[in-house]
Amino acid sequence: MTPGNELLFLALGGSGEIGMNVNLYGCQGKWVMVDLGLTFADPTYPGVDLILPDLSFIEERRKDLLGIVLTHGHEDHIGAIPYLAADLGVPLYATPFTAGLIRLKLEEEGLSKDVKLHVIPNEGSFALGPFGFRYFPLAHSIPEGNALLIDTPYGRIFHTGDWKLDDRPLLGVPSTPAQLTALGDEGVLALVCDSTNVFNEQASGSEGDVREGLMQTVAGAKGRVLVTTFASNAARVQTLGEVAAACGRQVCVAGRSLDRIIKTAKAAGYLKDFPPTVDWDDAMALPRDEVMIIATGGQGEARAALARVAFNSHPIKLVEGDLVVFSSKQIPGNEIAIGNIQNALATKGVLMVTDRQAEVHVSGHPGRPELQAMYGWIRPEILLPVHGERRHMAEQARLGLASGIGQAVVQSNGDLLRLAPGRAAIIGHQESGRLVLDGDVILPADGATMNERRKVGLHGQISVALAVDGKGKLIGRPTLRTLGVPVEEDKDAFLKEAATDAAGVVGKGSLEDEALRERVRLAVRRTATRWTGKKPIVDVLLIRA
Repeated sequence: MTPGNELLFLALGGSGEIGMNVNLYGCQGKWVMVDLGLTFADPTYPGVDLILPDLSFIEERRKDLLGIVLTHGHEDHIGAIPYLAADLGVPLYATPFTAGLIRLKLEEEGLSKDVKLHVIPNEGSFALGPFGFRYFPLAHSIPEGNALLIDTPYGRIFHTGDWKLDDRPLLGVPSTPAQLTALGDEGVLALVCDSTNVFNEQASGSEGDVREGLMQTVAGAKGRVLVTTFASNAARVQTLGEVAAACGRQVCVAGRSLDRIIKTAKAAGYLKDFPPTVDWDDAMALPRDEVMIIATGGQGEARAALARVAFNSHPIKLVEGDLVVFSSKQIPGNEIAIGNIQNALATKGVLMVTDRQAEVHVSGHPGRPELQAMYGWIRPEILLPVHGERRHMAEQARLGLASGIGQAVVQSNGDLLRLAPGRAAIIGHQESGRLVLDGDVILPADGATMNERRKVGLHGQISVALAVDGKGKLIGRPTLRTLGVPVEEDKDAFLKEAATDAAGVVGKGSLEDEALRERVRLAVRRTATRWTGKKPIVDVLLIRA
């Protein structure tokens, strides 16, 4: 598949899911990639933390790929770069703050010399083959959230990235309605738009409102205050610094990712007025009402600072009467992990405030009023919802059509869409999927390793060792070991019966190695099923004496 005289769109991630954003645009024989993100694993991927996009489609066509353009610095937009970008062999393009985050990732993986990173000024422009790019700043929950205006021979694309409207942003200056209206006046073929909060009837709210809510919450606290938020939300970090200073509290930071964000933000010219911080020991020595801790871990991450504080494995200690503020939204799927931490804090007598009790968080994604405002400013010919599950994208398509946009196309990862010439249409399907980062190895998300691990987790595993002589006669008795098979106090009796059953099938059939192993495997599994109702994985070691 080589793009002809046409404009193509292909999502390899982020369409049909929230996270792992990877979008391709194709024109006149060339491709460009917008964003290269990851997502976080759920319990269906045991032993895995990170999920990566399968880039097989573009890896096979890397000679036609011109570059990777990044909209902003969230993990679901840049997180896969240190694992996949080097193999693509093309340069990256990002604004200064985003580039700083990427540079740190590349340095950590020893890839600084292998991946070329171009830093584009805010609101800057550049060209890649038949594509022209211009950054348009939009408000989001991270510095330098950007839309991309993409010029092509077949029309202009306005690719929003993640965005919201904020009349009181604390960091950065987003594009104004007048600027966006002027862009719409020039003509836009397609609006490729964030769908995350399309079901929200209200606008997302302003960071300025959060400042007031946090000020009230912290001002009323009597003991230590710990606030947890997304590390990348530098605007929230700025807000918390201001709140701490106003409330007479010194700031302590707990979490490597927070340290990294603060350092990168300052290097890019942000957080200039962020107060000096104290270390953990000094924080613990201060009077309880004179310290605020900003910590990672609000999504229940087991190794993050908040979990370690909650479970007494961190130098920072909280006691009865202290306050933890969850200045973040609970991401679906994290409820149990967050609940476990909150229960541990409640056991200590620690008070807690979430966005349900006070205005301590606002979303970084547009609700319906904001989407409708953007439609009115840009006035695209085509609406292409992305960054959402299928239900989010379908609902945004309905909203766009009801708002007067002429055409809306709902696509999924792997759908090849022709945007021009002619009416936009899905013209084929290409390979897409997921990979897992398992330790230091990248594997198919549903390949043999993960499927075996799921089976072991569900049913357990039994190892059988037996020896036979040259005539196929059993020498001694089979030896068995179990792992995760629910026999508990009956284990000895179970192993004895399973060994007897294994021995009983040795002489009943072919003496070829594979046939003998299979008879023993099935016999032992039948015994396990009879005892437990489970079908464990059975491995057979056959020794020829």
